[in-house]
Order: sequence, then structure tokens, then C-alpha cells
Amino acid sequence: MPLDSTEGRFPLARVGQGEEPEAPQGAESEGQEGSGICSRWLQRICPCCCKGQAESCAAAERPRADTPGGDTTVADTGIPLITDGVKPQTGASELEELTLTVRSVDLLKSKTGPNRREHHTDQYHGDDLILRRGQTFQLLLDLSRPFNPDTDKLRLELKTGPRPLVSKASHVIIPLVEELEDDCWEAKIVEQDGNRVKLSVNSLPTALVGRYQLTVVTSDPKGEFISKHDPSDDIYMLFNPWCEDDTVFMDEEDERKEYVLSDTGRVYYGTEKQIGARTWNFGQFDEGILPACLYILEKSDVLPSGRGDPVNVVRAISAMINSPDDRGVLEGNWSGNYLGGMAPTAWSGSVDILKKYYSEGGVPVKYGQCWVFSGVTTSVLRCLGIPARSVTNFQSAHDTDVSLTTDVYFDENMQPLHELNSDSVWNFHVWNDCWMARPDLPPGMGGWQAVDSTPQETSQGTFRCGPASLAAIRRGLVYHKYDTAFVFAEVNSDKIYWQRNLDGTFSQIHSEKKAVGHCISTKAVGSNERADITHLYKHAEGSEEERIAVETAGRHGTKAFVYTSPMAEDVCMEVTMEGEGPRMGGDAQLTIVLRNQSSQPRSTTIHSQVAVMYYTGVLKGTVKRDDLPVQLTPNEVKTITWVLPYQNYQDQLVDQAALMLTLSGRVSETQQVLATQHSFRLRTPDLNITPVGDAVVGKEMAAEICFVNPLPRTLKGVVVRVEGLGLQSVREIVVGDVGGHCTLTLTERFVPTLPGHRKLVASLDCRQLTQVHGVVDIIVQEK
Repeated sequence: MPLDSTEGRFPLARVGQGEEPEAPQGAESEGQEGSGICSRWLQRICPCCCKGQAESCAAAERPRADTPGGDTTVADTGIPLITDGVKPQTGASELEELTLTVRSVDLLKSKTGPNRREHHTDQYHGDDLILRRGQTFQLLLDLSRPFNPDTDKLRLELKTGPRPLVSKASHVIIPLVEELEDDCWEAKIVEQDGNRVKLSVNSLPTALVGRYQLTVVTSDPKGEFISKHDPSDDIYMLFNPWCEDDTVFMDEEDERKEYVLSDTGRVYYGTEKQIGARTWNFGQFDEGILPACLYILEKSDVLPSGRGDPVNVVRAISAMINSPDDRGVLEGNWSGNYLGGMAPTAWSGSVDILKKYYSEGGVPVKYGQCWVFSGVTTSVLRCLGIPARSVTNFQSAHDTDVSLTTDVYFDENMQPLHELNSDSVWNFHVWNDCWMARPDLPPGMGGWQAVDSTPQETSQGTFRCGPASLAAIRRGLVYHKYDTAFVFAEVNSDKIYWQRNLDGTFSQIHSEKKAVGHCISTKAVGSNERADITHLYKHAEGSEEERIAVETAGRHGTKAFVYTSPMAEDVCMEVTMEGEGPRMGGDAQLTIVLRNQSSQPRSTTIHSQVAVMYYTGVLKGTVKRDDLPVQLTPNEVKTITWVLPYQNYQDQLVDQAALMLTLSGRVSETQQVLATQHSFRLRTPDLNITPVGDAVVGKEMAAEICFVNPLPRTLKGVVVRVEGLGLQSVREIVVGDVGGHCTLTLTERFVPTLPGHRKLVASLDCRQLTQVHGVVDIIVQEK
């Protein structure tokens, strides 16, 4: 509401949110005695109250020709009409001319418009404004008068959830600024034409996903006004795999097209010897699907303030797709009797299921089995902007007692004990992978995460599973959240056979090490072919790395005794780095130190692999693998030089030039497991900046910028940016190509404008080399 400052000046007129000014109390109706005189008098005093009388009073308002100076009186009243210095009215009320209000908002939300196209949301049905966080968008405001930056203020406000709070990021205040910066909510006027202004708006890459209500707050010296909320102008905010600062960022465009924008896919079933495939319509852009997905999220146990974290959202969706606990989307049925619903095999897509659940107010849809749960999960995650895919595991184990083994029990006569055989191995089981960084886990645990919406076992009291890092599953690090142990057992548990003894105890009589986790499959990127991704879940079956992972995991289960404990743990392994670490453009060299603390010889084979890693902890891909046999004499300390040649990583690095070295091995004599990880960065060269001349306010000086290309290859499209507060504004210098190992020297001239301690900053950027910068301190003297 406007401030009370408008009252008093216009005591008979009050302006609310979109309300018309009220007629003055006590005004007589047309035709009553004296009404003409009263109306004409009020129209002159407060024109906004008497718009309807304008024509009938026109004659009385015209100055009489015989009245000197233009002054006149209303006929028969004696009340003077002051016309000198009075601005003629042009249709807008005097109050509108004095106050700044919003007449209309245009969100430029057409599917063919720049907002939807640039945010990759033009495929969504309808003309709502659907945005991806961490990216700018534009809107138009039609104001009551031209915006004056000297006296006027304007801000946008967005609210989501039942109790929006600024402290919880569910009430967002977007100020008007002169220049947009990254990583904050803010708006800038980019065009102004009369009463119309065009705003460019920045959103946070951590913004909460959901539906926001938009209002515009304007203020001037006379008060503050809030625009009326229009539900048709609500804004939908999604995760953004195109934004590097969003934790769901995915680097490859073909993968984004497949795992976010593709609305059809393939689901695999059958047996590992007879793999069948069927097409599934995910339909995430279909009419009504986005509201249905947000409805599911609103019904979950995740508060609005937690909907900016994809880990929370994925975990909530995993629980909400099945019906136990929370009356989620699908009711599972494996009985073969599907009376009262649809047989799971009859579904061919997610659209009907999601629409039915939404339209019926959250009544679980009948019926689903694992591939249906997975298909719907893919639809919801892609709809919300989280990269996702359906995954099929053949010979999939179901561990019921957290033993991380699949157990089969027999009596003394080798007859199965059915009451104890609760573990099972399914011919196939379908779940999901979703892509995200995992800042809540150690580096290297980001990337693909397993999530399973089929209700098998509870997790923290609710039927859900994941997200579990595939990197953790592969290495047997089952103590990482969430539900990593359960997924590990599905793909890589050993099958252990037990026989009951005469005294009632059980003894292990046999084990199968290759019984589960075969032909793990998903649709290939950009084609309908099947992609085998078993290697993402486990090392090669039977390899020492795979056995180390199984035994590492098994020691965290309820049957840790199944795997023999090491007879001794007397060998230590660590990775060291010389100085500040390896430099970009050369071979990266680290040192592996092995210490034998026993008086006996020890032998092992160290398996090493190094992968490129984003700063978020997501591994991009392995660039080198090695196996290194090591013999240790009693009490020996052995130092091994590990080298990564430049040609192995030259075309693989991402912005931060980070790498992750993973080492594992087993001591032959004692069965001790050796394992460690070491992350390191390839150091980039600095820009060397040297001031030239005296630094005096108003006097031209120069700075020499020198750079040596550390790579044995040409840098293409080199750009140098130079700036310094009080020295010069940002200037971009297009350099072009710089040859391998060549030296670049630039001279930048500028005139200091402020005295004191100043810093001149420069940065160099090109596709082949990033994070190159330099700074120099300059003491500027008064003129």
C-alpha cells in the first residue's frame, strides 16, 4: 500500500493496488440541486474525483471574453477560478503525474521470445515465463511516468512457498543497480523509452527452484507503491545444467540435449543374455507436467528453503514417486493381479501417470514396477532441470540385512532354508542416474549419482534410495551418503552360500564373485543404441581393484568376518608434491612414498589412475592408468617418481586445471589394502606487470605487461583485460594468436584519476589456457 504521505495533499483520493480513486463522500447525484456547482468546484480542486463531469462542465471552465487578465468566476457562485500557472490536464490524473506506479508488466514469456529460447525452456508447453537459475532474463515495465534515477527507486520482489522469508531465500528482493555482477540477484535498466523501461535481471545459480510470485515496488519522494500480483505473471525457476556455477552443470552440449532436453528414451529389460528394449515417453515438456512436478515437490518433506540443493530435491523425488509413507505418485504391484488399475507393462510413458496424479489431488496411480518408477523419475528430474537417465542392472542383488553380501542358506542336508533366504537376485532392475556435484562429499565424488524410486528398503525411515555417488560405489566407499551400501550390493556384492551346522551355527561353504551386476545399460547419447556403463559402477570383474572395492565395502557390512582381515598393516603409502606443484605445459611429476615398517619383505602392485576434475569435484575422465610392481625390503622407505606426460592431458583440462590421482594396491604377504587419493592443480604462469613513468593524478603513464606461453602449442584468440580503480576502467585488448613458448609484451597507457595506493590488474584468457592473471601496486601522487 502507498504511504500516508498521499493523504492530506489529496484527502479525498486514495490510491491502492490497482484500485480506481473513490468519489468524495457526500457528493450529490446528477440532477440534484447544486450538483453542477459542486462538481465543477471539485473538478478544479481534485480532477481525479470528477472525471465523468469533464464534458458537462467544459463551458463553465472556459474564460469569459469580458473578464480581464483571464480570471473568471463560475456563473452564479462567486467562486474564482484560478487559471494562471495551472498546467492543463492531458487525461492522466494529477496524482498519477506525481507518483511512480506500474501500469503493466511484460515478462517477454513467449515460447519464441529470447527469454525462453536463451534459457532452453522453449519446449515447455504454454506461455509462462520458465527460467533456469544463474542466468539473466529481461522484462518490460510500463510506468505511470518516465523513471527518474535521481529521485525514483524501483525493485522487484519474488516470493515462493507458503511463508516467504528473506532469511530463507524464499523471499527475494532484487535491487536496481547500475552494472550487473555475477552470483547475486539484481536488475539493471538496459533501455528506456518514455514511460517504458526494459530490465535485465540476474538470478543466483543457487536460487530455489519452484514457482515465484512477482511484484514490483516503486517509490519516489511522495511514497512507495507495490504492484498488484498477477498469477499469470508468476515465474518458474529451474535448475540450470548450462550454468557453470550451478551444481548440476554438465559440460558437454550433446549430453545436455540427451539428459535434459530429450523427451523420449529407451528402457532395457529381460536377462543379460536376452536384453530387450522399449521406448519410453518421458514427456517432461507436455501440457501440465511442470505444474505436476512442482506439486510433487511441494508435497514432499523438503521445505521451500531446501529446494535450491539438488541433493535434497532428488532425495525427495525418490521418496515421492512411490506411494508408501507419503501417498506418492505410483503404487507398486508385483502380484500379477492388477484389478482396479493399469498393468505396469501397459504404460508406455510418464505423461498420463503424472497428469492423473496431479488432477486427482495426489491419489497414487495404480500400478507400477521398477521400469515405471524409473521412467517417471527421469521425467520429473529432467522437467526440473536435473540431468537424468534410466539405468538397467542385470542380475541385480537385493540386500536385505546390510551385509553387503547376497546370502543363500541351506540346512544340514543342503536343502534351502526359505525362511532365511530373504536376499534375492532380480533378473533385472531399473533405477536412475542423475548428474550433480557433491560438495557434501570429498572431492571426486561428484558426477553421476544413483537414485532409486522403487520401494525396496527404507532409508532414514522412508522408502527412497540415493543419491549415491557412482565414484564411491566403484571404490567400495560405502560409508558415503546416501545409501551407497545398498546400491553397491546391487551391482557388486559376492554371493555367499551358508550351511547350518549340527549346533545351529552356520559356516561359509562357497562364494560366487561374479554373480551380480552385469551389463548395466542405458540409452546411448544421440542414438537409440544401448550403452554399457558397467565400468562406471565397478572395476573389471575379477581385477584386483574390483576385489579391493568388494572387501573394502564388506568390512563396513554386518558380515565383515566373511572377508579375511589382514594379518598385518605395516606398509604405509602417501603422495607428496615438490614446491608449489607441477606447472602447466610440462610433465606433471609427483612422488609416491612407500614405507615398510616390518622386519619382513613386502610386495605389492600399485594401480594408479589420474582423472581430470572440475573444481566442483566432478571427474571428467581418466587420462592415464598404470600398474607398478613394488618390492620392499625390511624397513625400507621407497620413493617412486610418478609422471604424467603433457601429451596425456593437453586436450583434456577444464578451467581450473585440476587432476585427481587415485592409488590402490594389496600387500601380497599380509593382504593389507593400500589406497589413497591426491588432488592437485597444474600451475599457470603469471602476467608480469611493470609500471613505466611517474604515477601522478592527471599525468599519462604506462605499464608493460609480459607473458610467456608455457605450452608447446599456439594459443588461439588470446584476449587480455586490464583495469584498475582510479587508474583506468576495464579495457579489452584482442591479441590474437601467441605461438608456442613465445613471449607476449604489451604496453598499456592510462591516466590515473585518484591518488593513493592503487592496483592495476590484468588477466589473459583463451580456449587453451585460463586462470592467467597478474597485479601490480602503484602509488599515485597528487598533481
